[in-house]
Amino acid sequence: MVEPPVQKFGFPNSLDLRSIYNLSMQHAAEPGTHRLPTPEETQAIGLVPLLAPYIRQAPAEMPDELRTVFDTHSLTARHGAVLPQLLAEQPLAVSELARRLRLSLSTTSELVGALDRAGLVERREDPTNRRRTLVAIADDRLPVVEAFIATRSQPLLRALDSLSPRDRAGFIAGLNAWAREVRDRPATPPDRAPAPK
Repeated sequence: MVEPPVQKFGFPNSLDLRSIYNLSMQHAAEPGTHRLPTPEETQAIGLVPLLAPYIRQAPAEMPDELRTVFDTHSLTARHGAVLPQLLAEQPLAVSELARRLRLSLSTTSELVGALDRAGLVERREDPTNRRRTLVAIADDRLPVVEAFIATRSQPLLRALDSLSPRDRAGFIAGLNAWAREVRDRPATPPDRAPAPK
């Protein structure tokens, strides 16, 4: 079977996500050092600020009922990130949830505990393994959570629908790599940051 042509994702000079990933690997800096981006990488970096409005819109797009819960219980975006995982498949063991979120078991347990106290999720013992805790979205909160996640997901789902299977896989791999780097980035004061190479 002939592989469909690679679809581009709006990068100038016909750069696709796989090309950008390959370029980044070729120019990867040594651990503990900084470097300036290549011209090709700058094209991708220039797209990042365009995502800021979407991220800022999350509270405004949240249904009143859900926003009240988040505000009352001081829940953050990290707590919100748990909900789509539970919508995709529930109940989930806390250990599996931690793996999917790429967080430690203790951090995930804290997030789930806060969501439980807020009444958004329910925890129960796994009947097949009493050492495991299963988590699911609370039945009375499920409709409002589904409505919010569906609304927030539309731009990304339309983007994914526009990509070939190969580019979709590359796009998701790139987001995973970026999220991992941001998560693991040490908090270095600006005046102590290493000079670019």
